[in-house]
Amino acid sequence: MLKTAELFDLSKTEARELLETTEYAWEVLPAIHDFILSYGETLGSEYEKRGEDVWIHKTAKVASTASVTGPAIIGEETELRHCAFIRGNAFVGRGVVVGNSTELKNVILFDKVQVPHYNYVGDSVLGYRAHMGAGSIVSNVKSDKTLVKVKEEGAEYPTGLKKMGAILGDCVEVGCGSVLNPGTVVGPESNIYPLSSVRGFVPAHSIYKKEGEVAQKR
Repeated sequence: MLKTAELFDLSKTEARELLETTEYAWEVLPAIHDFILSYGETLGSEYEKRGEDVWIHKTAKVASTASVTGPAIIGEETELRHCAFIRGNAFVGRGVVVGNSTELKNVILFDKVQVPHYNYVGDSVLGYRAHMGAGSIVSNVKSDKTLVKVKEEGAEYPTGLKKMGAILGDCVEVGCGSVLNPGTVVGPESNIYPLSSVRGFVPAHSIYKKEGEVAQKR
């Protein structure tokens, strides 16, 4: 369930051309920068190029207080609300909400993702309709600065990356105030309880209550 094709409906993102080349979604993280630059140059007249390497769809709503640093692509009908902070290497899909004081860096957000209130999302991929509750954040660097490994049922998958946050499958719900530790992977349609500290792999269709207490949805 760690593999890209098992976590996402790739038809729900224009970044599928990049994701289709990977076995595991975290493999796209070093390639996001170059992909945005090359893909941005192919976008049609429905996008406006604003500043250096920033492409924003004409239907997107961008608050005057939002900050967008390229390379970045902001999709159709997406909202960048008050004080949204896009730090670069952000591929943001259609109908996405990036809210008040939310910060993005080196990410792919599938269509309809919501990160609406005080979220930090770095070095991560969020699947279709994934939602992060208020104040929930992604931690993308280990405290000892060693390379991130993804752990699943006793197995370890070296990523080769010093910075990797979380991979959230389609329709994942993350409760308010939660922390997703480096190397977290959450399967599709799973829920994370509020105020959780999550690490490792959470299976699809699960409810994560706390470490060691994960229930399957009925």
